[in-house]
Amino acid sequence: MTGALEGRTALVTGASRNLGKAIAERLAAAGATVAIHGRAPRGEAAGVAAQMRRDTGRDHLAVAGELDGAAATRSVVQDALDGLGGRIDILVHNAGPFSMTPFATLAEDEWDEVWDVNVKAAYVAAQVVAPAMREAGWGRVVVISAGSAYLRNHAVYGLAKQALGFLAEELALELGPAITVSAIAPGQIEESAADIAEYDPTFVERAVAHTPAGRLVTRAEVAELAVLLCGSQFAMVTGATLPVDGGWRFNRF
Repeated sequence: MTGALEGRTALVTGASRNLGKAIAERLAAAGATVAIHGRAPRGEAAGVAAQMRRDTGRDHLAVAGELDGAAATRSVVQDALDGLGGRIDILVHNAGPFSMTPFATLAEDEWDEVWDVNVKAAYVAAQVVAPAMREAGWGRVVVISAGSAYLRNHAVYGLAKQALGFLAEELALELGPAITVSAIAPGQIEESAADIAEYDPTFVERAVAHTPAGRLVTRAEVAELAVLLCGSQFAMVTGATLPVDGGWRFNRF
């Protein structure tokens, strides 16, 4: 994929660290100029953008802001549009806070944060970038779902991640043929194992034991698939949710 996205522009939300950062770096390696979104001005996203500028010689930039409402999301996307010359060819919506609070005790503000950043921000961002993509005759939208979409004990987070698969299908119908829209549903990511252990210390061990592939997926593997979905090899893939979990999601009786 080196050079396959030369001349393309991209916005990756939640890209100051972890999976989002890996996706942004992989898009840049494939030739794209990338807007890296983070929550805080002059935060980690700015450092990521600076390093990517040094690595590639292209004018990658950082954009900052919350994604917890329509106005805030539009502001972030508009900043990215302005910084990228008025065009975003590729949107990767990766931002999305996690929750395992049961519905019976879930506070409304926690519901709002998880739902709005994971789902509402995805539709608002797509709505903002779609007109220029259509005018150009080419666009790619990739939303990052999760293996939690296949579980029923991750409450509103699982609901939100499953909703992203539905949104990808609906947007694929509405925005084609110029724009393809797909979702990626990673299983537990190896480098983030410590994060989930704070919620459930046994989760990772059980996940590996339950996975036919015998290991967890890596950020690099998910990032590579995100970039492939933007290339010509995957031009006929749209409206799909692609699990990347080594078979972990399969029920066994």
